[in-house]
Amino acid sequence: MRRCVLWVLLLSYLFSNDNVWAGACSSTEEVLPLGGLWKGELTVLGGQLDLTISVVLLADGKYFAALDVPAQKVSRMPTEVTVRGDSVLLWMPAAGSHYAAHFDAAKHELSGIWTQAGVKSPVLLRYSPMPAASGPGTRLAPPYREEEVVFNNPTSRLNLGGTLTVPAGPGPFPAVVLVSDLGAQDRDGTVGDFHLMGSLADYLTRRGIAVLRYDDRGVGQSGGSTASATTAVLVSDVQAALNFLRARLEINIGHIGVIGHGEGANVALLAAGQPLPPAFVVSLAGYGLTGEQTLLQQQVAQQRARKEDPVVVQAAYERQRTMYDIIRQTNPPQAQAIVSNMLRQDQPGLDPQAAQAAAIQLLTPWRRYFLTFDPLADLDQVRCPVLLLSGTEDTEAPIDLHQTALEKELRSVNHSTTARRLPGVNHLLQPPKTEWTLMNGEMKPLISPVAQETIREWITGLWVKNTPR
Repeated sequence: MRRCVLWVLLLSYLFSNDNVWAGACSSTEEVLPLGGLWKGELTVLGGQLDLTISVVLLADGKYFAALDVPAQKVSRMPTEVTVRGDSVLLWMPAAGSHYAAHFDAAKHELSGIWTQAGVKSPVLLRYSPMPAASGPGTRLAPPYREEEVVFNNPTSRLNLGGTLTVPAGPGPFPAVVLVSDLGAQDRDGTVGDFHLMGSLADYLTRRGIAVLRYDDRGVGQSGGSTASATTAVLVSDVQAALNFLRARLEINIGHIGVIGHGEGANVALLAAGQPLPPAFVVSLAGYGLTGEQTLLQQQVAQQRARKEDPVVVQAAYERQRTMYDIIRQTNPPQAQAIVSNMLRQDQPGLDPQAAQAAAIQLLTPWRRYFLTFDPLADLDQVRCPVLLLSGTEDTEAPIDLHQTALEKELRSVNHSTTARRLPGVNHLLQPPKTEWTLMNGEMKPLISPVAQETIREWITGLWVKNTPR
């Protein structure tokens, strides 16, 4: 059964620890006017993936470039650029992909062949100008204090870099720590042009709540590696962040909570069951199924969204489940050999080295742990107030499968559990596209205003309720 190699390798990239803006470029013989956004579609089995390559021309005649594939949560993947006359070669080492194209100056297009693991696809990229720095998207100085910080996790012996935003005034203020979803993400939770954590931090800080958000391990200014850190290990990062806030004079030590998204919500709930727990937890699209069930369900959802044949979807599901059984129950060296062989059988054109690399990414300590992770197992230890918030259009963590399970388990042991369902909102807390912002002729995603206000109102309600009069 042929499967989408791009999906496998991009997913592997997503769970690696190199998802940072560090585009590279090679020397060029001739400077072409490539600066801007190059957008197109890559045909894969069952559909197309929208992709954008951002290119910036540097003063020395070289290029700085990065790849975004929003549907695969690939953001700012380093891209090397080589130019020979009117021929352009784009190389994405993290995905094992390259794009050899011809530059058409008259049409301002790049037309060529996208190659990955021996699979070739014609791709046409069309130019659009880079948003001007002085345009509507320019970020003005916010009406609050913003500080770049580094705090230490003594348990794992590493430093984490982040941003602390504090409302104007003397305080002390209630505060939250933001925790990201699956994969290596920066402190803003960047996915394409969307910044979930950054947007939420700005909204809450403007309304009287201090926010600490930080780069995941191995990303930006943070040490360590996301691939080697299990869901349980990430709890110590949250605890370190909470202790950092507890030591700040402008923070109300009795009103520090955690807001987690996806896996981050599960990490937050685990932290709430430990000594020195947060004062409250907000779960945004938290997972209620085991890790294996979650990943399999996400795969099925992606294939159905591409309108693949149900027979193909079911076959891929069974094949992936077998692979996960091997990963869970076989020692790593044997599992790597078996998984690599399965990938090559599924995709005959896959290069042996690429198959080995993909197998290694599928056998990280994080994944081996996450496959057996049960988010309901330790919820009986959670005593603080919890807000469960999910969108009805969430295909990665459907409410009926995930939030319903979390709500049922939490309510059986914690009477301070509140659950809200947001109509039309997806996994990234985005509203329907009809409600997005129109900027430079394009619809730009934003976080649901209803979601933001629901979070603020619930946190403020806890603060007011517990504040002596």
